[in-house]
Amino acid sequence: MKEIAKQIEARFLELGVKVQTGEIENKLEQLVNQYKVPPEEARRNVINSLLKKHNLQKSDFFTPRETPQVKASDIKQDGKWVTLRAKVVQLWDANQESISQVGLLGDESGTIKFTKWAKASALPTLEEGKCYIFKNITTSEWQGQFSVKINKTSEIIPISEDIEVGSTPTEFSGAIVDIQSGSGLIKRCPECNRALVKGACGEHGKVEGLYDLRVKAVMDDGERVQDILLNREITEALTGITLEKAKEMATEALDQAVVLDMIKNKLVGRYYVVAGAKLDRFILVETIRQDVKPIEEDIKRLLATSAAPIAQEA
Repeated sequence: MKEIAKQIEARFLELGVKVQTGEIENKLEQLVNQYKVPPEEARRNVINSLLKKHNLQKSDFFTPRETPQVKASDIKQDGKWVTLRAKVVQLWDANQESISQVGLLGDESGTIKFTKWAKASALPTLEEGKCYIFKNITTSEWQGQFSVKINKTSEIIPISEDIEVGSTPTEFSGAIVDIQSGSGLIKRCPECNRALVKGACGEHGKVEGLYDLRVKAVMDDGERVQDILLNREITEALTGITLEKAKEMATEALDQAVVLDMIKNKLVGRYYVVAGAKLDRFILVETIRQDVKPIEEDIKRLLATSAAPIAQEA
């Protein structure tokens, strides 16, 4: 709370208004601890209250004078205005009306999650694989994970150069215990590559979608769970189901769910070792192989158990 209060105080000081850190901190603690308001919402409430008190507009506070250009790996503070030069690594399905687009941005230093608010609809629609300069975006922190927010005061400038995205590979081994909805044969928006929901894109409405294959799965190693994401190429290689085969199956059955059912039968309950970039809660799988070690250990335990009575009789 103290750090957030200092940031708010510093911003008001830039606007020529002196506010007390202690006063801000007390209001934040009251909202969060007494009224159970989420920290980010409490921050907005306090800022709005101070803006009204000092006859300032929201645009005065939320439009920065100058934002430094940073790398994705440099973002380690909440509530900062920054400029980022990055590639759109991946777009995810936005599950809230207040969110226009959500996904991952990447530069040479690594990747970071982004959220583009629906109120920023006047800004260009981001395309997967394209590079941009993102001006006047804000940093955010939740449970130790940092992200950036694109709002209506931000600026998005497309650039032609290609940015090579750096990442630190992560490895995880365990059993696939669930295949999540949105897996199997899906359709994507031809404009923004977003997965369609009931034939509609959240950004472009009803469109003629393009077929794709993917798997969103949950792995469990006995102590923790890990979400993983498999693209079309990895899904085809792992399951033996090509995109064309999946379309044929769906056409014959008049139901795309048959593809998902087959994928579940092939993957759930089996042990794998995956490796790829850890991005937000997902590992974007680059390599996957079946893990026979847990099966071998189970066989050894069964043999040891069955041999025990014989040994006692002897």
